[in-house]
Amino acid sequence: MPHSANHSTTHPTPHPAPSTSATPSPARFFTLRPGERRPGRVPLPPGLAVKARTSDTEGRLAILENELHVDIPLHVHHQADEFVYVLEGEMEVDFDGATHRLTPGMCVLLPHGVPHALRNASQPPARCLQISSPGGWDTFMEDMFEAGPVAMKDGRPDLDRLNTIGAKHGMEYRT
Repeated sequence: MPHSANHSTTHPTPHPAPSTSATPSPARFFTLRPGERRPGRVPLPPGLAVKARTSDTEGRLAILENELHVDIPLHVHHQADEFVYVLEGEMEVDFDGATHRLTPGMCVLLPHGVPHALRNASQPPARCLQISSPGGWDTFMEDMFEAGPVAMKDGRPDLDRLNTIGAKHGMEYRT
């Protein structure tokens, strides 16, 4: 199978409406080899790779591969459902007052509007596939890493700063 990479440089607004075009678009097809990621506006750290950008899917979803080097504090996606599939290692998900331990091959659907948190529970860190629908998670990550160290305070996520960044993406972090 030939290797192809579609390197689009357009960046739609967060959570664009899915296309209603009845004409299929073969130009959207691409392949990624192991370890490859979709190009973006800003470089993301090792262990975080965009596999399908929101712009690749006409706003329908975004897919990221993530190593949980940092625990993700309690937060809520006001617009997007999040699906997490564990590839390697173990992680914990706090959801609706309960903690769920996920091992390789397990997955969880985190519905929009419900607060949840994600924690690594293994060494090496858990590696998972995260899918958000509609998309936008990739652009939130870019905005967060573009902000640089100001998104951190005393080695921990600065929730006030993250909420400022997340507001346009329908993201809210809680204490």
